[in-house]
Amino acid sequence: MATINLGSIKFNWKGAYNGATAYAVDDVVSSGGNSYVCIQASTGNAVGNATAYWNIMSSAGTNGTDGSDGTDLSTTLTTQSDILYRDGSGLQRLPKGTAGQTLAINSGATAPEWVDASGGGLFASGSNKNVEKVKFSTGFSTSSTTYVDTGMQLQTAQLTTATDFIIHFTEARKEQSWNQTSGRHMYSIDGGSNWLNLNQTMVEYETSNYTEAYQYMTQSGTYYISFTSGQTPWFKVQARVYGGSNSYFMNSGGSGDWSSIIATKVTP
Repeated sequence: MATINLGSIKFNWKGAYNGATAYAVDDVVSSGGNSYVCIQASTGNAVGNATAYWNIMSSAGTNGTDGSDGTDLSTTLTTQSDILYRDGSGLQRLPKGTAGQTLAINSGATAPEWVDASGGGLFASGSNKNVEKVKFSTGFSTSSTTYVDTGMQLQTAQLTTATDFIIHFTEARKEQSWNQTSGRHMYSIDGGSNWLNLNQTMVEYETSNYTEAYQYMTQSGTYYISFTSGQTPWFKVQARVYGGSNSYFMNSGGSGDWSSIIATKVTP
């Protein structure tokens, strides 16, 4: 009876390629992360340069940051708590942040970043901060009958997108003997080159209601302002005297007195 050689009826796994091993058709080996099947029996014909003897069965892909199947992410993520994200060209590593930081999207909305948390994480500070503030604790007074700068000013960076602000001004004021004084809240869209008026806080001291020599009070104002991309919002307080022989006073009640401007960014 004649004998017919059917050869291998299944692939034969031979493990890693060895140049000293004799391989038969349908033997399968691994090399460099790829798998190869023998198509012609031979010994010493390496898989990488002998296409007459081997066909590739499967490829591990390209190691690196191109996002291909088989990418070895251990070359991208190098430290515990690293985060993997994709930018315009491939997979990228975001190194872990520091204790207390929160994850946010950068100002260009192109990548994640870690930012310092403020107010229990409700607002962010740093390059992507949502709240900007200035605490003004210097004593100021003026007897000018026209508006002059108090020195309290909040400067912000140029905007990369349209942004709305809620602005809160606080003036720690002192009034004396029939004085009439005014604070003026102002903003600029071009980094202080030009200023626009928001409101005036008028105060008149009345001896009929207050018997002490002077009175302390807080004058404040809150405003909602919309800005466009490319503008540079700044905010400040000016002061003047309308009548009386005394001055406009800010932060004159002692070391604990302070005034402030707080700017909170909100989604338009």
